[in-house]
Amino acid sequence: MSTLTIDTLGIVGTGAMGRGIAQIAAQAGLTVRLFDTNPQAVAAARQYLQDTLAKLADKGKISSDDAAATLARVQPCGALEEMADCDMVLEAIVERLDVKRDLVAKLEAIVRENAVIASNTSSLSITAIAVGARHPGRVVGYHFFNPVPLMKVVEVIDGLSGDPAVGDALMALSRRMGHTPVRCKDMPGFIVNHAGRGMNIEGLKAAQEGVAEFADIDAIMREQAGFRMGPFELMDLTGLDVSHPVMESIYNQFYQEPRYRPSPITAIRQVGGLLGRKTGAGFYRYADGQKQVPATAPVPSARPASIWVSRDSERGHAMVVKLLTAMGVTPEGGNAPSAEALIVVTPLGLDATSCALQQGLDASRVVAIDTLLPFEATKRRTLMTTPATSAAMRDAAHGLFASDGVPVTVIRDSAGFVAQRIVSCIVNIASDIAQQRIATPSDIDLAVNLGLGYPKGPLALGDAIGPQLILEVLRNMERLTGDMRYRPSPWLWRRASLGLSLLTEEA
Repeated sequence: MSTLTIDTLGIVGTGAMGRGIAQIAAQAGLTVRLFDTNPQAVAAARQYLQDTLAKLADKGKISSDDAAATLARVQPCGALEEMADCDMVLEAIVERLDVKRDLVAKLEAIVRENAVIASNTSSLSITAIAVGARHPGRVVGYHFFNPVPLMKVVEVIDGLSGDPAVGDALMALSRRMGHTPVRCKDMPGFIVNHAGRGMNIEGLKAAQEGVAEFADIDAIMREQAGFRMGPFELMDLTGLDVSHPVMESIYNQFYQEPRYRPSPITAIRQVGGLLGRKTGAGFYRYADGQKQVPATAPVPSARPASIWVSRDSERGHAMVVKLLTAMGVTPEGGNAPSAEALIVVTPLGLDATSCALQQGLDASRVVAIDTLLPFEATKRRTLMTTPATSAAMRDAAHGLFASDGVPVTVIRDSAGFVAQRIVSCIVNIASDIAQQRIATPSDIDLAVNLGLGYPKGPLALGDAIGPQLILEVLRNMERLTGDMRYRPSPWLWRRASLGLSLLTEEA
């Protein structure tokens, strides 16, 4: 296909996505044709756009003349046939393969041979949608995120039979509309929904194991790991009616790949109608739209008589001693703790019980502290007890490590704490997306950073922590649990072993 210029865009489906795409296209100067099988939906969409543009003009974001000109470029259609002269038609209709294929067939009978037919699907194969098309090369994926005007990233997905020139044209069109495009192959979840598995799936696994409560896991991911939201806040925002089917779909499309294994927690809660904000209750309850967070228990006043820090990890030992020194506490020296000392261990990917057994320590006095991230870079600390840790030692450790005003969460024993296991899974899944050549490393990071709002792209996050540390966490978790979900991606272990950045492509 020769170089494409897209000036007239048809949009089929006038829900939230269709409206949002129409807005940014019309604001970029494109002529937009709107069609829906429900004529009232088209009128409602145009009214919505008129109101939205008027608000932007009132706020001084655009001029009133620009608002009027933009709205004039949005033209309602009473029939699909009115799309005949469109350079491109984008569907944003129901997520059903048969319905989308039927629409492609209808459009092919209407538009010219070199017109692009794009799908805003979030979960269906572009290759599958193009099956049966007379010109499958022009069928392309164009996945926006809601709300479209604010979420400035869009995935351009090439089907197996897609013409690269069509994808090139959509990359250019995205930039014209003020969005950042990322290019990917047709694989389940594309980039963003694929990469998002690490946060939600592993957060659910930790909760299912009884490691910590939903609110504690969220607090750790926000304040220790630096994410804007934890997994349960995120699922409440999205709604389990959306997120749980996506979890099941990606898991099954990858033929039960253990990394994407869903949790019965979301299946049960979806059936029970605890969908999230939209139903007033999910992992949290919402009163007048405000999340209700359980009250935090007061910090124990207890302190240990003395403290001994394991040297099993020199890195972890140095980090904890530095922290204690800043608190005015001098830990015991020597190769073994005294009879009354609180014993602090610093596992990466292991649990506190394993550390106690491997090092011959008294498990009733052992408390682990998460050292994956530098203490000075975090706003919360996580402690972890063995099943044998006494309440007195647990409270003394909590009181000590919270004594400088930094909040502390105490969790039950877990391979990889909470932040370690979730962050490592996020980095590992992104590494495997790169390994499968679904997208370039830079596009993976760009898509996730803009689409999910992570503090860094997942590969850059792995680099910042250290690929070797991420690899150590995953290998220890795999060894301890026997679960294949933690096996490191070849992309990760090769680059970690060679001392390369996770963003390094091969020559």
